[in-house]
Parts: sequence; C-alpha cells; structure tokens
Amino acid sequence: MTHRLRSVGLEYAETAPVRLVFVAETSAAPQAVFGALADVEGWPRWYRQVTGARSTDGGKGREIRLKGGTRFRETVMAADPHERYAYRVDETNAPGLRALLEEWTLRPSGGGTVVRYVFALDGTAPLRGAVRALRPGLRRAFHQAVRNLDRRLAAA
Repeated sequence: MTHRLRSVGLEYAETAPVRLVFVAETSAAPQAVFGALADVEGWPRWYRQVTGARSTDGGKGREIRLKGGTRFRETVMAADPHERYAYRVDETNAPGLRALLEEWTLRPSGGGTVVRYVFALDGTAPLRGAVRALRPGLRRAFHQAVRNLDRRLAAA
C-alpha cells in the first residue's frame, strides 16, 4: 500500500516536528561530493541502506528502495551545485509518515568538505518516538555512508 505524504518546502528542514542533524567531514571537494549526491543511481554503491535508486522525471524526481523493503517516490527540491541537495518524499509504503524532507548541505573545509545532513519528518506519535529512539543508528548509517563515499571518491 502506498501512502501519499504532505508536500513540504525547503523550510521544513528547520521547522519539522522531528529533526535529526548529523555532520561529517570528507577529504573530497564539494563538487565531487555534490556529483555523488546528484548521481542518484550511484547511491547503492556508497549508502548501504539503499538497495535501489533511479532518477525520474528528467532528474526532478527519485525512486528509492531501502533494505527491508521500504520504498520512496521523491521530488528533488534543491540541486545547488557544490552546495546543497535536498529531496521530499511524496509517496512511501512506510506506515505512519506524514511528511519527510532530507537535506544535504556542503561547505568547503581545508581540502575537503563538511557535509551536514538534516532528516526532517512528521508522523504519528509512535513513529516520531521510534525515529528519535533510532537516532544513534541513523547517525551511524550516515557516518558510514560518508566514509564509504569519501573512500569511493578518493579511489576515482
């Protein structure tokens, strides 16, 4: 069953009822990190939880599959080269979600990039509580993904 989520704008990254913010640093330059974020089909190669990803609507949308069978149909909200990549979930098979926006911002740092990730959502009370409880695991997944991406970009 597919659930349609509420449409939210970029400001939702700052106003959502549940906001998880994680930061990591890479040795790769912002343009390389942005290139990897914008290469939707490449996500499964560095983000372990993503098992399938494809760009839709000429790059304006994404379809994502996660381990465990969760699926998302998304709209790319921002693709600012070397600075920001954000997307909103429009439809999902995950119960309890009402709105979800994810934003990746990039800032040059020395020879690398500081990557800031915001996971902004609303959902039923049990889902909000579960997401808060899963914060340590989500943090680990984010940091592992950034490490994997950094290694991948260094080898390219």
